[in-house]
Parts: sequence; structure tokens; C-alpha cells
Amino acid sequence: MFNRNYKEKTIESVLFSVSALTVVILFLICLFLFRDSLLLFKDTSLLDFLTGKFWYPTSVNRQFGLLPLFFGSLIVTAGAIIFAVPLGIASAIYISEIANLKVADTLKPFIEILEGIPSVVFGFFGLVIVVPAVQKLFDLPTGQTALTGSIMLGIMALPYHLFVLATSGTNITQTRPLQYGTALVLLTIVPGLNIIAVMIRRHYRQKLKI
Repeated sequence: MFNRNYKEKTIESVLFSVSALTVVILFLICLFLFRDSLLLFKDTSLLDFLTGKFWYPTSVNRQFGLLPLFFGSLIVTAGAIIFAVPLGIASAIYISEIANLKVADTLKPFIEILEGIPSVVFGFFGLVIVVPAVQKLFDLPTGQTALTGSIMLGIMALPYHLFVLATSGTNITQTRPLQYGTALVLLTIVPGLNIIAVMIRRHYRQKLKI
């Protein structure tokens, strides 16, 4: 009994130490980033930083304006949403509602693998493949544009949306009330409208507790 309690306390101590070390490392990272970023305000005032329209940190006359970063992030995020959400929902609908069970079971492991790929791999893929492609397609001096960022952010988000929607949406048809399907058959609504107009709405209403 004593030996067992000793082992349990040892395991608890090790787990606590690892957790505490993780918190300390994260705190130190934030501390060093904050400390080094304060050097910016030696040459740039806070007002110029918040209202500046240009971001040229490596030029001779360096300029540090926050507005390009802010609006650039909004544009890239909006583009990623436009790219990822329709494609993710459509793919999830196919896997959970249209594809047969064998096809769905085959596709789900690939979605899980894509969902586990680190973001740095997607970034390297974008830098090596997507950036030159965008540059060549639109005849631009550089391919590092908001479009490239939107495409890569959408690709990074797509596996997660597919994993969540496809796995959680698998039971949409199986758990729907019988009267839903009967009414839709009687109204002769096509399967596509059935899925979009009723099943998806009901699924998200349940998720959001509406």
C-alpha cells in the first residue's frame, strides 16, 4: 500500500512539474516578446503606431503603422472564410448525408490526418507552391499577397471544419424526427433542399440551443 501511494504521489509530482514548467516557459516567451517590442517606441510614438498607414520595418526609413496589419488581417480572414466555409460545409454534407457508408468511412481518416498537420507545413507549402503560382498567374512582382494568405488560411482551416462538421453531422439524418422526413417526402422537396433547408438548420439550432 505504501509503495502504491508513493508511486501515485510521484506521478502527480511529475505531472505537476511538467505543467508548471509549461506555464513558466509560456510566461517567459511572452515576457521576452513584450520586452523586445518596447524598443519600438524609442523612435515611434504610440499614436503614430496606432494610426500609421505604412509598415516598413526593414527599410532605411523604418515605419511602424498598425493599420495595414489590422486591415490586412481582416481581409485575409474574410477571404479565408469565403474560401473555407462553403467548401467545408459542402464536403461535410456529402460525407454525412450523400456518400454511402463505405465512402464516408474511407474519407474520415484522411480528414483526421489533415486536421493533425502542423501549420508550419501548410506555411511551407504556401511559400513554395502557392506564392509562385499566384505570382505567375496574375503577373505580379511578388506572390505574397492577401489572396495567397486567404487561400492558405482557408486550406489550414478546412480540415478542422471538415472534421467537426462531418463527424458531428453524421447523425443529422439518423437523429432527425420521423415527421421531418415524412413531411418533406409529402411536399416532394428535393434531397438537396431537404439537407440545406431543414437538416442543417436543425443541427445548428441544437448545437446553439436556439
